[in-house]
Amino acid sequence: MRLILALDIGGTYTRAALYREGKDAPIRRARGSTRVEGKTVFEAILSIAREAIPPEARVDAAGVAAPGPLDAARGLILSAPNLPELDSFPLADALSRALGAPVFLGNDANIAALGEWRYGAARGHQDVLYLTLSTGIGGGVICGGRLLKGAQGIGGELGHVTVLPNGPLCSCGKRGHLEAIASGTAIARWVREQLAAGRESSLKGESAAITAEHVAIAARSGDALAQEAFARAGHYLGIAVGGFLNIFNPSILVFGGGVAKSRALFWESFQESLKESAFTPQYLESLEIADAALGEDAGLLGARTLVQLSDEDSTLSR
Repeated sequence: MRLILALDIGGTYTRAALYREGKDAPIRRARGSTRVEGKTVFEAILSIAREAIPPEARVDAAGVAAPGPLDAARGLILSAPNLPELDSFPLADALSRALGAPVFLGNDANIAALGEWRYGAARGHQDVLYLTLSTGIGGGVICGGRLLKGAQGIGGELGHVTVLPNGPLCSCGKRGHLEAIASGTAIARWVREQLAAGRESSLKGESAAITAEHVAIAARSGDALAQEAFARAGHYLGIAVGGFLNIFNPSILVFGGGVAKSRALFWESFQESLKESAFTPQYLESLEIADAALGEDAGLLGARTLVQLSDEDSTLSR
């Protein structure tokens, strides 16, 4: 049986797991810092990968979930703001030479969608919309049993759709993107801006240290400004998701990420704007909405799936 190595590269940590084909549980796991003093980022990633491989084992293939837009065909991360050392670095080829096995590279959000499709909340569905609401917003789309990648392999950037023209500046440098309004970073920033403008809140006096988690705690305690922050995020999220439903008509919408754990705080405003944005109520009648089931393993299991499907021309059919 083949041994498949899965890697999930993050700006802070990289995780690895070695799987035997046909077995759900990994043989070995490893986790470590992506940045290590005295090592390049690639050397740190490779070291973690090797920790997951027993001395006597030989990897047959590896799948990698990586940040960025990336060029999967050439195995390049085109731009990684949190890991600039990997910009245009031939990651897949370098790992392939080091491991002695073919390496398949995919965008981390798309890969997480694959993981939830094959092993998690979206099992049994062939049309899936996956959204991760966290520090940023990413996602992945599976249409008719195929991962949507686009002509250049950089499709599915769901967090970078414009929902408020001339709105807040996004991390990508554009304005009014969903990520700039409904991500955890954006929610915390908006609250800090409101406090600086003189708004009252139990969070006053802690402005510099406020995170989305702090805002969520305050909202659950009845803080009006914190509740408004989540309602605002939910409103624009509903606008975006309504547009996604119009285009992709998924049978399931899966929410992942830390902000999604506070779904109750934005749910009412999200549903209201979702209904307004959807072209027809039929998009919502049979739509299942679920929380992601795999947690931190979504990237690893998605990377494993990427390898498993490599000989199927990216067709996601059972």
